[in-house]
Amino acid sequence: MHYIDWLFRLLELILVALLACMVVTVFGNVVLRYGFNSGITLSEELSRFAFIWLAFLGTVVGVRDRAHLGADFLVSALPPVGRKICFVICSLLIIWACSLIFLGTVRGHSINMQNYSPVMGIPMEYVYASAYVLSIGVIALTVARLYEFARGRISNEELFSVVDVEEVLAIEATVPGNVSATSQEKNP
Repeated sequence: MHYIDWLFRLLELILVALLACMVVTVFGNVVLRYGFNSGITLSEELSRFAFIWLAFLGTVVGVRDRAHLGADFLVSALPPVGRKICFVICSLLIIWACSLIFLGTVRGHSINMQNYSPVMGIPMEYVYASAYVLSIGVIALTVARLYEFARGRISNEELFSVVDVEEVLAIEATVPGNVSATSQEKNP
């Protein structure tokens, strides 16, 4: 499990780098256009490609952290057996959808390797390869969660629990000895 934590830490660092790349290129382009009547030619295309990778990698990280949007009002009203059935069906649908994304990307691979971006001149497959990472990552995480479910390591309440980031931060702030960023800001 240690290696998986390092992998996701690396993904988070890549997300930060992609976001920084987008901010720098777009802001730099705006400053150059309005201040110097010039611009960075590849700024728009680079920031768009970075955004695509940011969204797809962020989705994988969000699935691991269960930080995606969810509405569990219907499922939470079901009895435990109904929740378990819905969990398995939902997981199988996620695997199926991600398999379609993967297969579609594989089928378009040869075409996209010959299709070059207009400004940067790179094969568009380098952009669309983010779908490989998304589909493989989400399938792996979903299969791992199904495995944990089959082994009885997931409680009935955890099946469809929607994680609220604000609630987690509030709970962490109340734990004695836990120094969060907000408490550091309040006590300089």
